[in-house]
Amino acid sequence: MIGLAIAGVILLVVISNYKSANYWKFAEPQGEIETKYTGLGEHKVSFAEFDAPDTVWEKYEIWYPSDLEQSDNMYPVVVIANGTGMKASKQSVIYEHLASWGFIVAGNEDEHSRTGASSAATLDFILSLNDDPKSVFCGRIDTENIGITGHSQGGVGAINAVTQQKNGNLYKVICAQSATSSAVAYALNSLDGQLGGGWNCDTSALSIPAFMVAGTGSADAGNVEENRLELAQGETQGICPLWWLRESFAAMPDTVPKVIGRLSGKDHGDIPLSADGYMTAWFMYWLQGDETAGKAFFGADAEIKANEKWQDVTINFP
Repeated sequence: MIGLAIAGVILLVVISNYKSANYWKFAEPQGEIETKYTGLGEHKVSFAEFDAPDTVWEKYEIWYPSDLEQSDNMYPVVVIANGTGMKASKQSVIYEHLASWGFIVAGNEDEHSRTGASSAATLDFILSLNDDPKSVFCGRIDTENIGITGHSQGGVGAINAVTQQKNGNLYKVICAQSATSSAVAYALNSLDGQLGGGWNCDTSALSIPAFMVAGTGSADAGNVEENRLELAQGETQGICPLWWLRESFAAMPDTVPKVIGRLSGKDHGDIPLSADGYMTAWFMYWLQGDETAGKAFFGADAEIKANEKWQDVTINFP
């Protein structure tokens, strides 16, 4: 009996790992566009890593279309800022998925990504490879088409990489997933030790197209509908509640294309995989000029607004 129980546990772990590594096969996208970009793209994917000595982010990791090695084409870049506990080596499937759609996707091992510093360093490193005649990436990087994304702490890190770092002006587009709210940031900033400091971000300083998403589950949404620090017993501020998405949207200039939305029935930890289809479409539109992908967000029949999986969608497309 004990042997059968152990075998059952092992089988469940194997199945879980398989589903995570092939998450797009088990996703349930609703719209035609979401379905298309939830699946893998046409490119086979290769991987390279480089040491980053004397840094907290340890190394730079790059997933890229394998055909880059024999191509004269240039490829757009997406930098990913890590969520708490989710360094690049732990979420390689997301990098691989984006790379299969023709992106060079870069990350690192930073567990304190919120300031945007490690993302800035990763971008600088990628650009240095573009000028290195010994590198496979030499002349292959489309420096006019660079995007950034991140989840949770990484959502804050992505925003800060654009608005606070010296090379932030090089980004063309951003997708922030379940970015830590100002209320939660206040609490985290007040803590002693390595969690304290640097959790704030300012979306009013964004001047590039921005897509912000979250879930309706309790961890993301909480049960408080306003930016309030004093809470009654039983009240909780979510990591990325609706009031924070709306506040972030309102703060961004109206001259900037911007979209917010929440995935119904999904919670904080679900977002990186569950929102991946529209995140991919967002980057395909802005960095590769894919008009089909853009129809997910813009026009009278924007798919995301009619998608039953998504709610609280607000779009500004000047």
